[in-house]
Amino acid sequence: MKWSELCIHTTNEAIEPISNILHEAGASGVVIEDSEELDKDRSTDLGEMYELNPEDFPEEGVLLKAYLPVNSFLGETVDQIKQAINNLLLYDIDLGLNHITVSEVNEEEWATAWKKYYKPVKISEKITITPTWEDYTPVSSDELIIELDPGMAFGTGTHPTTVLSIQALEQYIQKGQTAIDVGTGSGVLSIAAALLGAERVYAYDLDDTAVKVSKINTKVNKVDDQIQVKQNNLLNNVDHEPDIIVANILAEIIMRFEKDAYRLLKPGGIFITSGIIQAKKGQVKQALVDAGFTIVEVNQMEDWICIIAKK
Repeated sequence: MKWSELCIHTTNEAIEPISNILHEAGASGVVIEDSEELDKDRSTDLGEMYELNPEDFPEEGVLLKAYLPVNSFLGETVDQIKQAINNLLLYDIDLGLNHITVSEVNEEEWATAWKKYYKPVKISEKITITPTWEDYTPVSSDELIIELDPGMAFGTGTHPTTVLSIQALEQYIQKGQTAIDVGTGSGVLSIAAALLGAERVYAYDLDDTAVKVSKINTKVNKVDDQIQVKQNNLLNNVDHEPDIIVANILAEIIMRFEKDAYRLLKPGGIFITSGIIQAKKGQVKQALVDAGFTIVEVNQMEDWICIIAKK
């Protein structure tokens, strides 16, 4: 089969929404080449990640590369992707250069080349995320391993918004609790919640692809008996009363269901919201307060914000 590489030159802020657009369009994996990665200090308390080759990265901004099969609908698909990306401007998302190119690639090259970007990464005190093809040995007895295949969809689970969400789950979730993951994507937050002690997790996503991928990942990580994955629009028609709700999605989407989150949470329940850019922090905080929440913490990693609120 012939494949086309769709390359989008954009900004760090636009990575997640554009990645979602690409996956919804049928892309088999998304490679992220972020120029800021070259300037980061890799020596942290959570361990080193991996060496990066400057030649693999743009001089500025971010390159998102997706792979689409060459067929009679390719031109129409690319046009739809361009339109969907341009529509992100309605949400005040900075698209940067927003330069898009399409080129043909060899299937064998595509199938293996992107794997060089992904190695095991320790993202919190307890949790390490590792690609399914990597042999990884835990370095401590209480280390929890999440295995993901980034080729299936939704990235590696190591984006700052995901890291912030998992760190918050690690801090607040208690053994035997019930959690809801809104906009589950790959299911990584649901898997983390289950490994950290949640007795029951309800994972919702409107995207059918996300639901399928999440179910696969929960089985790979042997927590499918604790997690119920279902196609659903936010918290519509949900009647479970969780101890924790986590949502790693756009700020605009969070502000569509904060009242539902407050209504469903048990007294004293925690609402973890991530995927928020710096410019939207104030709006989300106010929306949560207006819904009845008390703001417990506001954490930041790079340009991303995670707000933790309590009922």
